Amino acid sequence: MAKILIIEDDIQLSKLVRDWLRMERHEAEVVNDGQEGLNRLKVYEYDLIVLDLELPMISGMEILREFRATGKKNPVLILTGRTTIDDKEFGLDAGADDYLTKPFHAKELTARIRALMRRVSGQVGAILKSGNIELDRAAFTVKRGSEDVKLVPKEFALLEFLMRNPGTVFPPEALLNRVWSNESDATVEALTTCIKRLRKKLDADGQESIIRNVHGVGYGLRADRQD
Repeated sequence: MAKILIIEDDIQLSKLVRDWLRMERHEAEVVNDGQEGLNRLKVYEYDLIVLDLELPMISGMEILREFRATGKKNPVLILTGRTTIDDKEFGLDAGADDYLTKPFHAKELTARIRALMRRVSGQVGAILKSGNIELDRAAFTVKRGSEDVKLVPKEFALLEFLMRNPGTVFPPEALLNRVWSNESDATVEALTTCIKRLRKKLDADGQESIIRNVHGVGYGLRADRQD
């Protein structure tokens, strides 16, 4: 799962892309003008940005330049009707990571997103492991040893994020920012409840929890688990 911001002024296309990405179990948000897109990028964190070049208010190229100028390295996938080699070269040189021309097939979009996310995380396959916990992002399955563990989508998304960042402790607000939609009304209490459910499903009796809680700081996945 990835948290994705779609900045696209074609309302019908943006909704189709959002719905497709959500069907693929990503957390996808849409904005339809450049100014709002830039505002979101200044306030919230995203795993990946899908960016149109022809936008009202502020162009996609301006957004890309300003975003990169802040030092952010989050992958950016350009969606555009521009098809010339010069246009593609211009976009990639400005800091884009990939370039997809319209019209495109939804499956190609998600394949490129998967490739970008693998490149960023340094992970080759879809399997994440921590101790005896194994998460398969492609199959949407989790195992504890040989036992299947049933997780709801938000539990899966939170566990995947923590497993992609082992040993790092995140404040509750940062986890809400990275895992929950910014358009939701999720609270710290919702995060706490989700963590409690994960611990109940994943922790072994008599052992430390897979998810550590640093008082006054936040939560993180134990990086030294050797089950």
